[in-house]
Amino acid sequence: MTDSRLLRGAVLTFDDDPGESPVPRPDSLRYWEDGAVWLENGHIRAVDDYTTLAPHVPAGLEIVDYRGKLIMPGFIDSHVHYSQLDIIASFGRELLDWLNDYTFPAECRFAERAHAEEVAERFLDELLRGGTTTAQVFCTSHPGSVDSIFSAARARRLRMLAGKVLMDRHAPEALIDTAVGGIRDSERLIADWHGKNRLAYSLTPRFAPTSSREQLDAVGGVLRNDASLYLQSHLSEHRGELAWVAELFPECRDYLAVYERHGLVGPRSTYAHGIHLSDDERARLAETGANIAFSPTSNLFLGSGLFDRIATREAGVVTSLASDVGAGTGLCGLTTLQGAYQVGALLGQPLTAWQGFYRLTLGNARALHLEHCIGRLEAGHEADLVVLDLAATPLMARRTQVAETLGERLFALMMLGDDRSVHATWASGRPVHQRDASDTHAAPSRRMAHSPT
Repeated sequence: MTDSRLLRGAVLTFDDDPGESPVPRPDSLRYWEDGAVWLENGHIRAVDDYTTLAPHVPAGLEIVDYRGKLIMPGFIDSHVHYSQLDIIASFGRELLDWLNDYTFPAECRFAERAHAEEVAERFLDELLRGGTTTAQVFCTSHPGSVDSIFSAARARRLRMLAGKVLMDRHAPEALIDTAVGGIRDSERLIADWHGKNRLAYSLTPRFAPTSSREQLDAVGGVLRNDASLYLQSHLSEHRGELAWVAELFPECRDYLAVYERHGLVGPRSTYAHGIHLSDDERARLAETGANIAFSPTSNLFLGSGLFDRIATREAGVVTSLASDVGAGTGLCGLTTLQGAYQVGALLGQPLTAWQGFYRLTLGNARALHLEHCIGRLEAGHEADLVVLDLAATPLMARRTQVAETLGERLFALMMLGDDRSVHATWASGRPVHQRDASDTHAAPSRRMAHSPT
């Protein structure tokens, strides 16, 4: 039986990077004030203006009326620790103290499968509440934590990347694996989950200080044997971390060289943060196609530093946007955009709404080599969407009423929005989150402006 329906509302999707200017590059996006997205069997069959598309759909097809709302591709989060959900908003520590005081104790609880399963369910609920339909996820060193997140994602038919944390030193005994044991666990998890349904595996050495040379070498061997695997880790987040890496790996000229030495830097590698990179490191990252996951709310919260987005971009490095959580301050992509704007403003490089929403959708899909299936509202792509309410609160409604263009309204959404702005989330052509209709804080919606700039 065909599972088909038509979503009607304002529709925005990016086809290319809009650039850094307040006016997006020509042909970088498509916008329909009264648009329609035809969903069929988990994929997008067509996208067009409603009056153009409606005559071509079967008689009696269900039409979901989202007029007054904005339909976009589902948000993508390139770096997030699901195991840290319960320590979000824990009082101030710098990175290394944060790990010891909050992160490691929280991760020890994931030895209990029931706990891992409960947190995985809640974590995915929160992602969907914030409009995120795909994420690259750090689990813990417990294989059961990976089974739990993949099982929960499969039940919701989500596209998800995840992996078991590998660390064989400088962590509590309850969290440490071994070079051989960690790879054995990873290989079992790869066999069980990678490439099945909408799931993919990311090899996950936590960061250089918690892995021995033997473990990093073993991870590189697995990566070389299967080019379809991903890799995720951390790089140059905090100056204290850099000093520790230099002490532990004196044979390497810089932090990035540790990963290069063991074959861990390539086009499917994601390194979170990248705040304190040298020009030479940026050039080498650009050569390999590795991705830096900019995690602005985490960087601000921990006081780790300000990521120079423009220098990284000009060097040709692939970049993406990420929530990080729990050092971040929220799972909603709109919260991430607010942090990214604030970091940019402090560096004299404020983020436009065009660039921000591009990064949350097609930009992040490209960074994760998933642009062939998600990140755009395009015929043949998987039907992951978010429906946004630009009048979700009285303040947003007032602000958007006086805005004259779509660009102004998007910027107001970016800076004032949160999960209340997510009216609905769809994954694989099915609704997986609907904002509670009993929420009385929402304001009446109004139609989107026609002008795209």
